[in-house]
Amino acid sequence: METIDTLALTLGAGWAAGINLYAAVFMLGYLGATGNAALPPGLEVLSDPLVMTAAGIMYCVEFFADKTPGVDTGWDSIHTFIRIPAGAILAAGAVSGLDVSEAAQLAAALVGGTLAAGSHFTKTGSRILINTSPEPVSNWSASVLEDVAVIGGLWTALNYPVTFIVLLVLFLIL
Repeated sequence: METIDTLALTLGAGWAAGINLYAAVFMLGYLGATGNAALPPGLEVLSDPLVMTAAGIMYCVEFFADKTPGVDTGWDSIHTFIRIPAGAILAAGAVSGLDVSEAAQLAAALVGGTLAAGSHFTKTGSRILINTSPEPVSNWSASVLEDVAVIGGLWTALNYPVTFIVLLVLFLIL
């Protein structure tokens, strides 16, 4: 992988984990298993059928939990302790195939964890505000848009890394 590809995957994995960890893990694993993406050695475990099955099941649970006001807030609260470390681990795994020092892997983990935290807290805060609306359509729309953003963002990171980085910078500015 080239440096820009690795950077986009590192940033994308951290960012996506903060929004929907299970969709990110399943998508990366699926793309790796089907040969549509060459995953670095640290992320090849995501292509294991057991990992993909577990991620798929958890994604289905999250898909329905995310549509219910109040339940989604509790789900997001619990996942504060899951998504952020997972974002750090995914980001560190993205640089594992490179000939980098342990300090560089630690830096990737810190950046991935920070991006996961930022996207997670943005999602969680937005959803708390959306839950004040008495109608369910805004909650469902936000949930579906988050899933589309994760899948589309990771696909862009893998196929158009420069475009992804530009869009991520814009996201961070907003």
